[in-house]
Amino acid sequence: MTKKSLLLFFTVLLAIAAGPTFAQDAPAYPAATDASVFVFNTTLFLISGMVVMFMAAGFCMLEVGLVRAKNAATICVKNIALFSIAGIMVWLLGYNLIYGVAEGGFIGKFGIWGADDADWAQTGYAASSDWYFQMVFVATAASIVSGTVAERVKLWPFLIFVAALTGVIYPIQASWEWGGGWLDAKFAFADFAGSTLVHSTGGWAALAGALVIGARDGKYDQTGRVHAMPGSSLPLATLGTFILWLGWFGFNGGSQLALGSIDNAIAVAKIFVNTNMAAAAGVVTALVLTQLLYKKVDLTITLNGAIGGLVSITASPLEPSIGLAVLIGSIGGVIVTLAVPLLDKLKIDDVVGAIPAHLFCGIWGTLVVPLSDKSASLIGQLVGVVSIGVFVFTISFALWYLLKLTTGVRASEPDEQIGLDKAELGMEAYPEFSPA
Repeated sequence: MTKKSLLLFFTVLLAIAAGPTFAQDAPAYPAATDASVFVFNTTLFLISGMVVMFMAAGFCMLEVGLVRAKNAATICVKNIALFSIAGIMVWLLGYNLIYGVAEGGFIGKFGIWGADDADWAQTGYAASSDWYFQMVFVATAASIVSGTVAERVKLWPFLIFVAALTGVIYPIQASWEWGGGWLDAKFAFADFAGSTLVHSTGGWAALAGALVIGARDGKYDQTGRVHAMPGSSLPLATLGTFILWLGWFGFNGGSQLALGSIDNAIAVAKIFVNTNMAAAAGVVTALVLTQLLYKKVDLTITLNGAIGGLVSITASPLEPSIGLAVLIGSIGGVIVTLAVPLLDKLKIDDVVGAIPAHLFCGIWGTLVVPLSDKSASLIGQLVGVVSIGVFVFTISFALWYLLKLTTGVRASEPDEQIGLDKAELGMEAYPEFSPA
């Protein structure tokens, strides 16, 4: 591949992206009954929520594959624990903080959530189905943090941070848009399924943790040279990426929030197509770029190309044409490919590449929304990205630093050397392969 070939590739993408969008005048369809609307909307929440929950397995397998074998069991513990903690915290605090905010307000109500289906015809879905769907989104944000700070963060301080992130930090910023808070009311901020509200939020929290905790021992030397630390299983990492790709159909498709009409069913199907095409474009772009830059294809960056494409389209997966979705996902692949070595130059140790894929691509995906959604403005999108970034990073950094001063957040050097599986769990993921 040559630079001229790459230029031609992006020129073709731009030409395709200029094609017709999905936005068309729909024909008139027969109206559905209240009961059928309720059933189909509730089913969408429940099925999509289960698919998004499966993303927890995807994150777990991706992280297990990209960490060294001596830390694999700890990653498994962290991922099942953080999903469980997220569920409890969203019940105790999170849901009411997101949806209990006054219109145009900054913070919702503190309190335990309880289902109320008394006015089912007006809401159009079962209250518990919506709670479940929102809960798995919160868990996704916490999963992003896990991969970045892997192999050197202590288990219990990490879980304390997860409780704060899922119970308070995430819900407050999500209320500003999805709860009808100030970003939605005053700036018409648009983030359909969470490029910023979920993925950049997880990325900002991860970046704060990486800065406070520091790099893994031996990752960088005094001369600035980067020492590769290959993961334990690239097949597992690949499996994790495919699971995440599958989970994204629930993530984006379910965010239509309705399936009780023909229009909504068509919209969900279009979201599936755009989501898939953005991911595919991210993979192909990362594949081509790593071949050009490194003379060999880099599998780990290619895997993150898929995730980068998925995150990029998440802020607006319905409105773009297929061509524009391909372009958005492709630029996500470029961002991932270029940002991974940039972080290493800055000596920011991100084990799985979550910061480029979730934070940087989340920002890109949010800012590009006005290109296809004319109800959004670049100013409104910038205000949302900056305000959420400042809030999440500042609070996260302060919390990580407080944990560092109190409980400590980093494993000791001997514990890091033998691996957190032995040091913190007293067990190994692959004991039959350990030296006698």
